Amino acid sequence: MRPQEVLGRAARLASSGLLLQVLFRLITFVLNAFILRFLSKEIVGIVNVRVPLGVFWSLFLGWVWLQLLEVPDPSVVPHYGTGVVVFALSAVVELLGEPFWVLAQAHMFVKLKVIAESLSVILKSVLTALLVLWLPHWGLYIFSLAQLFYTTILVLCYVIYFTKLLGSPESPKQQTLPVSRMTDLLPNVVRNKAFVNWKEAKLTWSFFKQSFLKQILTEGERYVMTFLNVLNFGDQGIYDIVNNLGSLVARLIFQPIEESFYIFFAKVLERGKDATLQKQEDVAVAAVVLESLLKLALLAGLTITVFGFAYSQLALDIYGGAMLSSGSGPILLRSYCLYVLLLAINGVTECFTFAAMSKEEVDRYNFTMLGLSSSFLVLSYLLTRWCGSVGFILANCFNMAIRITQSLSFIHRYYQKSPHRPLAGLYLSPVLLGTFAVSGGITGVSEVFLCCDQGWPARLAHIAVGTFCLGATLGTVFLTETKLIHFLRTQLGVSRLADKMT
Repeated sequence: MRPQEVLGRAARLASSGLLLQVLFRLITFVLNAFILRFLSKEIVGIVNVRVPLGVFWSLFLGWVWLQLLEVPDPSVVPHYGTGVVVFALSAVVELLGEPFWVLAQAHMFVKLKVIAESLSVILKSVLTALLVLWLPHWGLYIFSLAQLFYTTILVLCYVIYFTKLLGSPESPKQQTLPVSRMTDLLPNVVRNKAFVNWKEAKLTWSFFKQSFLKQILTEGERYVMTFLNVLNFGDQGIYDIVNNLGSLVARLIFQPIEESFYIFFAKVLERGKDATLQKQEDVAVAAVVLESLLKLALLAGLTITVFGFAYSQLALDIYGGAMLSSGSGPILLRSYCLYVLLLAINGVTECFTFAAMSKEEVDRYNFTMLGLSSSFLVLSYLLTRWCGSVGFILANCFNMAIRITQSLSFIHRYYQKSPHRPLAGLYLSPVLLGTFAVSGGITGVSEVFLCCDQGWPARLAHIAVGTFCLGATLGTVFLTETKLIHFLRTQLGVSRLADKMT
């Protein structure tokens, strides 16, 4: 497949389902905001911080949550033990659908992925809202049953789709799949072949170690909260709500881009091979795409950081009321806005790095991440002791900055002997930087005088000021970043054409 065709399919994967995903997320956002008004901070902390860790370790350390860790007061968080068991069962159910998810992702089945995940999340939120209203005394039963319902619906969507697809031999999509029937996805022994492909097994082991370390780096603060009890359950709940709200844009925009263009880079570039020894057309296309993605991530991250500082308290007040907008909530979300900027850049740099690295380089990177994981956990503990829950976000910023540095170093070496300079995507014009600075100053002053205890007329005026500044900033982007605008128009056009053809 030609690089431009792969690029078109990757752009389609990242963009064609975006509006649908935003719509579904908006529905769940409203449902979650509704649910929060009926819950205590303590039960939110248990469900969103401690129990998901039980899901991750369900096959290994699930008993820790029941035997070694502090058990919450049953009057505050009822049915804790049964809830952990049901969460663990939901993890097993979700693992059963993993082969289908991998197959759909590798073949860029856009609508299947978006509809399956969005439908299951919406139904989970609806069930949670109904149970919270009708049976609030069920406590943790509510969330554990909703999680099991979510994973069951998700797996069923994939199973039904592939059962129907593999039962239609004349379908063009079916002919491109590496399997011809559902039983091919089950473990089996092939005659006259080795039981284990050791080359693939070693590569899989490398990526497993990498995923394990990334799990610690991504969810490390939850381990510190759970095992070291640096925050009470209420503070854990506030932190997790703010964390989920702050990462909403990252999940909606940055994650689809990272997943889709990782596939693009993996298909276009030859893993572990020097750029000068590959097809120069492929290398050039990859460089142009990487430069544009870096620019897009930087602009999106800066926009969230600059405007997030002035609108964090208002957003929390609208989303969760005084429980979130008072206390540590606003400063947590402001800190998270800075973290989102680093998160955006890291997503793009790592999706290229992991697609181009050889197995040996992946192993070396894993060794670096091992040291980074240890330092991150220690730093999380120390910073949290020093400045409370904000310390977790500061530790995450440090962790993300180190990972970005590692990836940028690899990209620089990769393109050093070629004429391409994709890292130029991290440079912005002085005019645009000045516009961001002025917008941040104006919205900051607006927050002081108009937000957030002076009634809705003042709040609406504050929103109007932010809308004007955002419009001026986006206008400056259109005038100064013409290369990026051309890339987006071109690839969105490819995506729309592909949608019409499928």
